[in-house]
Amino acid sequence: MTSEPCEACGRSVRIAGGIGDFWSFETDTTGGMTLELADGGEYFLCFDCIDRLPEDRDVTTEDVESL
Repeated sequence: MTSEPCEACGRSVRIAGGIGDFWSFETDTTGGMTLELADGGEYFLCFDCIDRLPEDRDVTTEDVESL
């Protein structure tokens, strides 16, 4: 199992797949993803933080930093 911290809240997020899951046959899903923002920023965020981002406009680095 591999994990990476969410860049907004700092929580450790599981990343599914890879060689770590090959032998353990883990079936858990990934808990976040990397987003490429309209202003060129790139962040790995957990799904809870992604849900808190604005939906009515393009997300910016300022939005991620405000989480």
